[in-house]
Amino acid sequence: METPTVRWRRLLPRTPVRWAAAVAVLAVLVGGGTWTAVADDGPPAVQREDRMLRPGGVPIDTSYFTAGGSGKRPAVLIGHGFGGSKNDVRAQAEKLAADGYAVLTWSARGFGKSGGAISLNDPEGEVKDVSGLIDWLAGRPEVELDKKGDPRVGLTGASYGGAVSLLAAGHDQRVDAIAPVITYWNLADALFPDGVFKKLWAGIFVTSGGGCEKFEKKLCEMYERVAVSGKPDAAATELLTERSPSAVADRIKVPSLLVQGQSDSLFPLGHADAMQKAISANGAPVSVDWISGGHDGGDSETARVEGRVGSWFDRYLKEETGTDTGPAFRVTRTGGIDSTDGAALKRGASSDTYPGLRSGGREIPLRATGGGGASAGTGAGAGTATKSTGSAETFRNPAGAVPPAISAVPGVGGGLSQLSSLGVGLSLDFPGQFGRFESAPLATSVHVTGTPTVRVNVKEAAGRDAVLFGKVYDVSPDGRQQVLPSQLVAPYRITPDQQGKPIELALPAVDHEFDAGHRMRLVFSATDLGYASPAEPATYTVTADGPLTVPTAPAVATAAATLPWWTWGLPAAALVIAAGLLITARRRTATPAPDPALTDVPLQITGLSKKYAKSVDRYAVRELSFRVEKGQVLGLLGPNGAGKTTTLRMLMGLITPDEGEIRVFGQAIRPGAPVLSRVGAFVEGAGFLPHLSGRANLDLYWQATGRPAEDAHIEEALEIAGLGDALARAVRTYSQGMRQRLAIAQAMLGMPDLLILDEPTNGLDPPQIREMRDVMIRYAAGGRTVIVSSHLLSEVEQSCTHLVVMDRGRLVQAGPVAEITGSGDMILVTVAETVSEPLAEKVASLPGIGSAVPTDDGRGLLVRLDGATTSRLVADLVRLDVPVTGVGPHRRLEDAFLTLISGGAA
Repeated sequence: METPTVRWRRLLPRTPVRWAAAVAVLAVLVGGGTWTAVADDGPPAVQREDRMLRPGGVPIDTSYFTAGGSGKRPAVLIGHGFGGSKNDVRAQAEKLAADGYAVLTWSARGFGKSGGAISLNDPEGEVKDVSGLIDWLAGRPEVELDKKGDPRVGLTGASYGGAVSLLAAGHDQRVDAIAPVITYWNLADALFPDGVFKKLWAGIFVTSGGGCEKFEKKLCEMYERVAVSGKPDAAATELLTERSPSAVADRIKVPSLLVQGQSDSLFPLGHADAMQKAISANGAPVSVDWISGGHDGGDSETARVEGRVGSWFDRYLKEETGTDTGPAFRVTRTGGIDSTDGAALKRGASSDTYPGLRSGGREIPLRATGGGGASAGTGAGAGTATKSTGSAETFRNPAGAVPPAISAVPGVGGGLSQLSSLGVGLSLDFPGQFGRFESAPLATSVHVTGTPTVRVNVKEAAGRDAVLFGKVYDVSPDGRQQVLPSQLVAPYRITPDQQGKPIELALPAVDHEFDAGHRMRLVFSATDLGYASPAEPATYTVTADGPLTVPTAPAVATAAATLPWWTWGLPAAALVIAAGLLITARRRTATPAPDPALTDVPLQITGLSKKYAKSVDRYAVRELSFRVEKGQVLGLLGPNGAGKTTTLRMLMGLITPDEGEIRVFGQAIRPGAPVLSRVGAFVEGAGFLPHLSGRANLDLYWQATGRPAEDAHIEEALEIAGLGDALARAVRTYSQGMRQRLAIAQAMLGMPDLLILDEPTNGLDPPQIREMRDVMIRYAAGGRTVIVSSHLLSEVEQSCTHLVVMDRGRLVQAGPVAEITGSGDMILVTVAETVSEPLAEKVASLPGIGSAVPTDDGRGLLVRLDGATTSRLVADLVRLDVPVTGVGPHRRLEDAFLTLISGGAA
């Protein structure tokens, strides 16, 4: 065992405290380690001890946390998520230590500073390591023991760490309680659901692990084999299954708090359902909690979840029988936006018993609509459907399975899935590639909690496997808007022997309310962005052989709202804007005819006005007019509140002007206007999947647009952005400047004729700013046009050819940079030799001269006139024997800008 390094640190409270003692630093050698301590009168100090252990023969980097007192205490092990390290769970460890636990965290094999290869929680690898860590805890004098060598211990952790908690409970009988979070029951079911390869998540899994070479050899070989074939084989399924908690289902017999995410296309709710059934069948107490977030993002409810985990351990490790561990089942429900801070409003719903995924089934009749392919059945009218039997849809899987339908996008979808509860839909199905069945308008609202099911008959024309993706949409009364709850889709591989006869298919488990008047729309698609579909073209016929059965979980009761009812209906303005950015195939308003005279003009704005919401006379933009030509780099300048952002939002079709018009290449701009495909935009704060490479992020983004790969011009965009070898590295390793350049490259995909950049240099250092300037200049050099909004006037002056200056919503001045900066009272005097400081002082002291400062190169003077004329200045310089080579007006953009917005030259 290597020598430990031991440190004490104070667990800082969230609120200020009054210090009662001076800081004392003690240096004591203990077994070669170093100790430091800080004392005060606040909560008990938390001690952290870092050391390298070898529980399974592989070096494992650990941290051990304890706080105050000499009494015995239970222990808790906290595992981290895949791709992370022990540092990710430090805050939770400190809190549990302060609450009276001995807490051990560690970096799993292949992560952080630990050695070994990643073996995906192999019982002989990572799981054996956990047992070795429990051995180590049993030897700590402060840890409570149930018997010799058996510490009182609980395990928790998210995702990868959650799975090892379950596995440890199955392999080591010393584990007393567990609280796994958003994790898997069977990894093969997660990555190969129903025999369909979840290719995007599998790729992210491997990439976030550091690449295939970081994994155990047979795992790497398995992944590459499946990734190439696009179809999992029996050996791959067996390999992942034997390393999954489901392999020890009959041995997990400890109190288990199961926290699963609704925004999770990696480990959906069905995994927690399988855990609950197995563990409760073993006689152990089990509670299930469906949180709002998940692997796709969203709200992870960290504080609430960690509080519940702490209570769970208080009850089952400290044996505090009076502790409230919460209901047997709880689900977070979302509705509306808080008007004070824009956060989604959440309420809990709960039940004293776990309802499962099929409680309270309600039958919803369906009919084929012919919306996605060719309808093979007549069906009843939308308002009179009474049965589904015989309703059929025929559609095709295109060659190469492209373009794919879009549902969840790993790492991004969770943010999008939050929109479903707010009535915003972002999924996309392509005509001819899906079959659609629809209910009549619902007479009353229906709250679905669990897994909808339907009986269907599927046929593949050539007698091969049929690979389909099922999803249930919430469709608005007018039929124009459809929302995919949590952005989830269920894959199915239907073999030839299953075809031609009724089979029951389970749709994704969700918690979602369908309002009265809305319809349920069942869609089966031939493709999905997140999965591998057959490359061969195929024709599928799907017949609905019964109604859609939806679980309503009647025993689950929603808690009373803590805010006035009307706040649940506030519009999610920012989220609707995001929807408009992702999906442009929306209803379009009447658009004026194109103007042939402006066909080659990138942008012309005429009489543009936009009032503030609920205001009759306050304008964000008022009577704005200007024109931008090809090859220009236009700087949009103005103080805060000048109307720049509102102008850009109208230009991108995100909001509609009250008056005036915007034309891009002669086409009037409206939300979803086709000409917007010629416009690229970068808005500050672009998000990327951190564990993917820069190149993979760009490829994924372009795939999501559904446009042909050859139209991306990705190599040309990358050459201009100048990222070089960094493209092959994970984005999490990028500097801020590299992230900005990657965002610019993303905006340049498709080489749009008009590129809009909003504060592209924010957060960059001077060298990075210079690089960004070069990117903009190179892009415009090809005859394209760039509009950049920035507050860095010196950069705008160097990179832009033209300027538009706005103040209080109005145009102040527009024109070439040189024209705007080339007037005023600042004179540039160039000389034949270096200007000395004494000479500059003499010139500054001349009558009518305000100041005289040498230029950076020393071969000139910047002279500010204060009453003197230019001719008088020249005469005085000649009298002083100054070797003048030129005299002309000079004004920095900053000077011009301040003069313009102060009204000096409006």
